[in-house]
Amino acid sequence: MFSDLAGKRILITGSTAGIGLAAAKLLVKQGAKVAINSRALNDVAKAALNEVSALGNQDDVIFIPADLTKTSECEKLVNEFTAKFGGMDVLINNAGGLGGRASLELIDDDFYDHVMDLNARSALMVTKYSIPFLRASAAESGKTSSVISTGSIAAREGGGMGAGIYAASKAWLHNVHRNWVKEYTKDQIRFNIVSPGTVDTLFHADKSEELREKIAGSIAFGRFGESEEMAPSFAFFASHNCSGYITGQIMDVNGGQMCP
Repeated sequence: MFSDLAGKRILITGSTAGIGLAAAKLLVKQGAKVAINSRALNDVAKAALNEVSALGNQDDVIFIPADLTKTSECEKLVNEFTAKFGGMDVLINNAGGLGGRASLELIDDDFYDHVMDLNARSALMVTKYSIPFLRASAAESGKTSSVISTGSIAAREGGGMGAGIYAASKAWLHNVHRNWVKEYTKDQIRFNIVSPGTVDTLFHADKSEELREKIAGSIAFGRFGESEEMAPSFAFFASHNCSGYITGQIMDVNGGQMCP
């Protein structure tokens, strides 16, 4: 199904665990050239790099450290990726996270900036610096290039207690993609969102078993999703053959937790 992904140059931010890692593994299996990313080359990142590299050509899988809450690091990431692979065909903005919990009356500038930098600035600036390369890819290949960002069910339902800024940052991401569609469709760049529901990752590690059971009870499938169940949606949007006429869309992958 994803045969046209072979040889595609794909940058995946925030990809040494969870959904990002699952996407990287699937894309490498399809023959893509992939860079995974986190803040530093620690033991987790080394293990992820080994795991992904084992699935394909080791020369086609690299790790690039970058703290994407900083604009200069976003630029560095893109420059290192394109220097290695000679361009970029697909960008997956997966970096992000809860960033902490705070009720409205306890939110201060530092907390707000941290959560927004983690989820909004990272995607904004990595995409900004990627645009020239994605434009060139589309012009050279005659097919669309693709930006895929990881959204969240929280963008639609407001998030859990203390997660209002996180939810707002994801709603911002959902919306800014629609703006980018207006600006860059002429350049044959597509922008789509994969919006997971409750997925069994470290994001939910702070929840009690009682709360986890309550959340699972709100999902039609009666369980949390798995990272591997999210990965094919990224491959679908990365593939021109599968989604070359699809842009500005949000794909909900939530097991029926929230239906349109």
